[in-house]
Amino acid sequence: MDWDKLRVFHAVAEAGSFTHAGETLHLSQSAVSRQISALEDSLKVALFHRHARGLLLTEQGELLFRTAHDVFAKLAMTEAQLMDAREKPSGEIRVTATVGLGANWLTPRIREFIELYPEITVNLILADRELDLGMREADIAIRLRAPVQPDLIQRKLMTVNHHLYASPDFLKKHGTPSTIEDVIDFNLIVYGDEAPTNIANVNWVMKELSELGKEIVPVFKVNNVYGLLLAVQSGLGIASLPDYIVQGHSNVVRILPDMGGPSFDSYYVYPEELRKSKRVTIFRDFLIQKVAESAF
Repeated sequence: MDWDKLRVFHAVAEAGSFTHAGETLHLSQSAVSRQISALEDSLKVALFHRHARGLLLTEQGELLFRTAHDVFAKLAMTEAQLMDAREKPSGEIRVTATVGLGANWLTPRIREFIELYPEITVNLILADRELDLGMREADIAIRLRAPVQPDLIQRKLMTVNHHLYASPDFLKKHGTPSTIEDVIDFNLIVYGDEAPTNIANVNWVMKELSELGKEIVPVFKVNNVYGLLLAVQSGLGIASLPDYIVQGHSNVVRILPDMGGPSFDSYYVYPEELRKSKRVTIFRDFLIQKVAESAF
């Protein structure tokens, strides 16, 4: 089987169109189309259903794509291992993290890592869904729960705690609650219906008030922790936030410090195949050091 045509097929299957695959491969749409047609002719099977809205893999195309994806993933893994065999670590590491953790805690620390290891490029993928490390959607994941896949290596990174926060302007205008019962008289911001499922009792303030016989209607709901932070910073009200997300934000103040919400461990996760990767271990050790320097 022609490797060039297989490479083009893999790109088209991932992109879902000749045009988008051509942009990735730096080829024209017609050149990509000719390569696919030639591959189909040589295999004597149709690999795609052509539709006006795009391309869909046939049953035979799905089979070839699964095999090709596995082959290219293994080649990428081998390339990473060969690059790590050099004395000085270099190349790209693809790291995935949730939007809140990745944007607010991890991103501000990347500059220091790049200054220490200028030959390494960090490709940060922010996604609240869990990317499949086994299928090489990323090399490293910072997860807010322990992975369940048996072929992944995990290292506890930090314990995430939640507390109540508000902006100084909000507290100056409305006062500061001294007990959890007082929160009933303040604007409360909570997670919406699509709250993170990996955090137990994420809207713990609502539950606490309910158990005290207090019913409250939140002033605002949002399904993303970064949205909660921005709402608090704007002076809208009080919200439960993970402590890591408020670091570096002087316009956010913890209230009721003895009243804590849910806590959970976060993990540095990577595939077994990357156990000996210098880039993976260097980045892991760097983050462990940064966690130790943080005061959560």
